[in-house]
Amino acid sequence: GGWRCGRGADGAALRWCITGVLCASFLGLGMSIAVLGPTFPNLAANVRKNVSDIYYIFVGRSLGYLGGSVLGGVLFDCMNASLLLALSMFATTAGLYGIPWCKESLLLTVLMSVIGGSMGILDTGGNVLALNTWGSEAGPHLQALHFSFAAGAFAAPILAKMALGGSESEELPGAEKTNQSVLKSVPTASAASTTPALKGHDDEEFLWSYIIIGTYILFISIFFFVLYSKCSSARDKSKASAQKGVRAKYHWPLAGLLFVFFLFYVGAEVTYGSYVFTYAIVFAEMKENEAAALNSVFWGAFAICRGVAIFGAAFLYPGTMILMSLLSSAASSLALAFFAHYRASLWVGTAVYGASMATVFPSGISWIEQYTVVEGKSASLFVVGAALGEMCIPATVGYLQGRFHHIPVVMYAAFVTSAMTVLLFPIMYKLANAPQDNDLKGVSDSETQAALLSNSRLSEDEEDEEDEEDVREWNDADFEVIEMNDKLKNSLMDTSHKIPEDSPAEASLQRHLDDVLNDSPVVAGGSPGRQNGNVDWEKSE
Repeated sequence: GGWRCGRGADGAALRWCITGVLCASFLGLGMSIAVLGPTFPNLAANVRKNVSDIYYIFVGRSLGYLGGSVLGGVLFDCMNASLLLALSMFATTAGLYGIPWCKESLLLTVLMSVIGGSMGILDTGGNVLALNTWGSEAGPHLQALHFSFAAGAFAAPILAKMALGGSESEELPGAEKTNQSVLKSVPTASAASTTPALKGHDDEEFLWSYIIIGTYILFISIFFFVLYSKCSSARDKSKASAQKGVRAKYHWPLAGLLFVFFLFYVGAEVTYGSYVFTYAIVFAEMKENEAAALNSVFWGAFAICRGVAIFGAAFLYPGTMILMSLLSSAASSLALAFFAHYRASLWVGTAVYGASMATVFPSGISWIEQYTVVEGKSASLFVVGAALGEMCIPATVGYLQGRFHHIPVVMYAAFVTSAMTVLLFPIMYKLANAPQDNDLKGVSDSETQAALLSNSRLSEDEEDEEDEEDVREWNDADFEVIEMNDKLKNSLMDTSHKIPEDSPAEASLQRHLDDVLNDSPVVAGGSPGRQNGNVDWEKSE
């Protein structure tokens, strides 16, 4: 359900501003998560510990992240989104500035978990804010958010290498580029074993990568404060009324299944990204630089596909995109699990697997938004699922790989997880499309149709006109809502006499309208609810 703060052209510009600032903040999120990889040895040297001894800072960050996602989900339903995001970005800046001066491993862990917490808040909140701002049009905007994340994760190691003067930073060839918004709880085995503790002479250089990223994030938090001052009070009222949108009959079971779905999917993606380097060296007997190239192929395909998906989401339904992703990940993981001894199969499989992983998270969120209201608590459930997958599955695979040296556990894990996601999606689809209780059935059906229609309508070139028209209609709607209700009631009475009995579409639309009109808070709130029947009716007349 979208609140739109501001009126007319201002409102449209403001919504684009929100998307822009969110993308910038996700870029920062990606950078601050991925910069840990290349600078890990320096941090270890800084607190006078061995690299293998401070793996627990990852655990600290993961726990902070989980806490932040849960806290964010609760806070988002009761305070202003832009303000909360501004504060959490500010906390990230403080943490990033503190890390280079930190000489105690305990303090380092605390700072990491603070950063993790504010990241969790941003990750939950960014998705909710995008959904609230764009409603059923959120698809491309969600893809853009997660593309920015991948771009940040890709840029950070390069930035850190530049800051380090490129000399000492060859140990971790891309092994740490984590993905979608979460943390690696366990640094990869190869990283821990091959990295010597560095001497203190490049501490000064490595400080800079943290300072640069911290300053960038500080600027974004200022932008969020500006957004907050721009539209504060008008928005909260309409937001509250939008929350009363239609919930699916099985809202929480659906959210629970999506939680498990994301757990497997994100876990699989991070596991593969983390261990493919080790796999290439141990099982495929590649040279280090070849293995690093294979690793980069995975994350490169991942990032490129996220970029393409921004445009794809404008004219493909989220469900279609998920289906394409699931089928290609099933096919590629099958090839990787059973035919990886062919070089071609390994390279192509890795690229396709990376690409098929890219769109699932943002598509999943815009998919469920078509059927039910996604508020803070549901969104935090999805993010927590992703975070848990990212903590548990790589750790489990690492443990099993240690037990069974001669079996390529990574590839089998990829196959099993993609099989799980393929099984889960049809079940979620059935639940989402379950008919509502009788009185709501008409509403849910035509809601869904309206959602699909408005999506496809947007793909045409009339996007801008559409926006202005919407805003104009909503301006009128605000002032003439009472009149319109009466007028519509009357026109409905007339049409219901004229309509022959055998036109079910009209009948269900009428039932939908009656429901919408009785449920007057949604209309009177002046919030352009998710797909409010009144507007559709006006357009069709």
